[in-house]
Amino acid sequence: MPITREDALALGRLDAHDQARLVRSGEASAAELVEAAIVRIDCLEPALNAVTWRDDARARERAARPAAAAGGWQGVPYLLKDGMDYAGLPSACGSRSRAAEAPAAAGSAYTDRLDAAGLIVLGKSNAPEFGLLPTTESVLHGPTLNPWHPGRSPGGSSGGAAVAVASGMVPVAHAADGGGSIRIPAACCGVFGLKPSRGGNVRARGVHIIEDLLACDGLLGRSVRDVAHAFRLTHPDPEAAVEPPPGRLRIALALDNLAGEAPHPQVADAVRRAADLCEDLGHEVVPLRLPVDGEAVTDCFRTIWACLAGDIVAQCRAAHGEAALPDLLEPWTLALAEWGTGLGCRDIEAMYLQVARATDALAALHRDCAVVLSPVLRAPPVPLGALAPVRAFDGLMRDMFDYVSYTPLHNLAGTPAMSVPLFESADGLPIGAMFAAARGRDGLLLQLAAELESARPWAGRWPPRSVAHA
Repeated sequence: MPITREDALALGRLDAHDQARLVRSGEASAAELVEAAIVRIDCLEPALNAVTWRDDARARERAARPAAAAGGWQGVPYLLKDGMDYAGLPSACGSRSRAAEAPAAAGSAYTDRLDAAGLIVLGKSNAPEFGLLPTTESVLHGPTLNPWHPGRSPGGSSGGAAVAVASGMVPVAHAADGGGSIRIPAACCGVFGLKPSRGGNVRARGVHIIEDLLACDGLLGRSVRDVAHAFRLTHPDPEAAVEPPPGRLRIALALDNLAGEAPHPQVADAVRRAADLCEDLGHEVVPLRLPVDGEAVTDCFRTIWACLAGDIVAQCRAAHGEAALPDLLEPWTLALAEWGTGLGCRDIEAMYLQVARATDALAALHRDCAVVLSPVLRAPPVPLGALAPVRAFDGLMRDMFDYVSYTPLHNLAGTPAMSVPLFESADGLPIGAMFAAARGRDGLLLQLAAELESARPWAGRWPPRSVAHA
């Protein structure tokens, strides 16, 4: 029997656990879950531009012949971020330079774990070119719109994933974080996202010294239990990923960014309200200034980002020639790589020195305070175009690193951090509160997130462009 639009929208209000429960109980089949998600994407995608590649036929085929799944999520549909390899799907990384490449021949240990859990890939979600900006507005695919307000950015680089989850297209979606790209779109779209500790998930991409230093992967979700389950599914040692309830915690409140500057007043208000909620739950909250050299840490992250852009440009030049670069790579990518040519050995040495110092400083901090609470971003979701890759380089360089002046520290130090959708701006835009813990204490954060979710549930808050209002 065909899935009706009403049934599809109703299923979209359920998280992955509840959708999987319907399959286990026989109330729905894997094929029906997949078909319902396809209907939801048909309904919502034209207004949001969150999905760049669809694989409806193969998704239906997999759902019709589901294999035994040890992970308990049989038939649950999800999206992979553009750039994550998966057999038969393209990996354009949001870039014209890779738009014509053949589909990937294989996935990774990470996607193998998700396959084994029973999840079914529907396609790829929109992302900025090579994940180099905290907004999703690539020249190749165009801007993804925030379902809370079509004129605002959904964040990036996992912007399409966050929009797909926030709107209810899928209950969970893959995201990757090299400088904030799980937490930033989660904050902008009002969903929950955990950046795992360094080494907190099985390998998801090829070996690269800088990417291995910074990047990690997870699934964005609307419920803490979905994100926690995905974390355990993809952890190198799933048993070690579980922690008991945290008890009373000492939480450091750090409102200022790496430059020592205060956030936007509405961001400060939302984070202070999150601190008050923690105190109401019995935790101790103490004000703190982050014990790092903020300017040096920012310089370190800029250096790494320029090195990544330099690698991208060098590979594209080798494959296509110098003359083709302006037609294949965005102005931001090219200009960031060019800026990086001015870096020398001393800058690279300073970069690694700051990584070590930041790691040591946060380890010492967490011996006194179990958790650090701060903003995710310095301002509420910015207007589309404010961080577009076609902007003049100097202004974009300044504004981009100012906007993301909280998240990169945890990538450099390898510590886990999460964005929790507790409060909103005065005009109803989501503002994430970021909680971070010592390396390897991901389970502590997830336990705290579950406590916060129970105290101030967000599952019933849906954006105007979603399954609740379609």
